[in-house]
Order: sequence, then structure tokens, then C-alpha cells
Amino acid sequence: MLYVIIGEDVENSLAQRLAARPAHLERLHALRDAGRLFVAGPNPAIDSNDPGDAGFSGSVIIAEFDSLEAAQSWADADPYKAAGVYQHVTVKPFKKVLP
Repeated sequence: MLYVIIGEDVENSLAQRLAARPAHLERLHALRDAGRLFVAGPNPAIDSNDPGDAGFSGSVIIAEFDSLEAAQSWADADPYKAAGVYQHVTVKPFKKVLP
């Protein structure tokens, strides 16, 4: 089943985000390579694809996991969480309808 993982950043976390990004992306690449990643990306803190120093307000990941518990466990191990980038992470089942 698909699950959405919504990470909400603490304010002024761009430096921590950039430092943890390689490890964060490595885990996403593993999901992609396993055919389990549907979509992933950050939420710019301003209305721009390149927010510069404004940074990001969070991230969204939609991926396939065996259960809600497995998705939560994967999210709990995210390098952004360990680095203090995320202040809160929500994991919910996701049902794709369109397109």
C-alpha cells in the first residue's frame, strides 16, 4: 500500500538539511531502485522552485510499504529527523485516484 510521509521542518534548518541531504537521498534512491517510490520532494518556504536562503518548510514522500508500522519505522529513521531538520513527521495511508 502507498503511504504519505509529511515532514515539517523547524525554522532556520537549511544548514542541517543540506548536511543530512546525501544520506536522506540515499534512502530515497533505495526506495526508487526497489520500485517503491511514487514521488518525493521538498516544500520551498517561499513561492519559488529555488528558495535560496529561505530554505524549505518540509518534505513529502509517497512510497509503498508493507504496513503503516513499516512506513512509520522508515520515517523515524530518516536522517533529516536525526539531524533535527524535522520538528514533526506525519505518516498516513495514501490512496491514488488521479491521474
